[in-house]
Amino acid sequence: MKNIRIGWAMCGSFCTHSKVLRELEALSARYDVIPILSAASAGTDTRFGRAEELWRRLEELTGHTPLATVEQAEPIGPQRLLDVLVVAPCTGNTIGKLAAGITDTTVTMAAKAHLRNERPVVLALATNDGLSGSAAGIGALLNRKGYYFVPFGQDDSEKKPRSLMADFSRIEETVAAALEGRQLQPILL
Repeated sequence: MKNIRIGWAMCGSFCTHSKVLRELEALSARYDVIPILSAASAGTDTRFGRAEELWRRLEELTGHTPLATVEQAEPIGPQRLLDVLVVAPCTGNTIGKLAAGITDTTVTMAAKAHLRNERPVVLALATNDGLSGSAAGIGALLNRKGYYFVPFGQDDSEKKPRSLMADFSRIEETVAAALEGRQLQPILL
């Protein structure tokens, strides 16, 4: 299915990057994947890994250099570069910006540019405030045309009672459903 081109945008939920990369590895074997990095992911070294290692791994998996600036993401729309855009992990910050129509990051520009072609954006949540501060943005995007959610639930209700995380292993089936114009169900796990 290399004729389907997936944009894969990664936000700064660093503790989920290893899980997300496992899913990306599986998909990049079957699809042409263009990596896209938020500024935080592109340039922040954390206890979960170094930015340089993330860049290298993405290039190794996809054969493409990640897009990491607003200017690099903007042509996604006019050039119709993608069939589907996956944002995994998608942070609460990015959810809020998408819901408010704010386009000031590489990931939000990629989404805006891609949506202009009425093509699907798949969101795989990873946010510690999904049941508090980010709840309004999630609710807004659940009802907005073009957005599809990877099924999600609470990831650690005892230690982080407001945290939500997608079941990253369901990204591929969510992509398939989104390409058919339908939301994979159930959304809430």
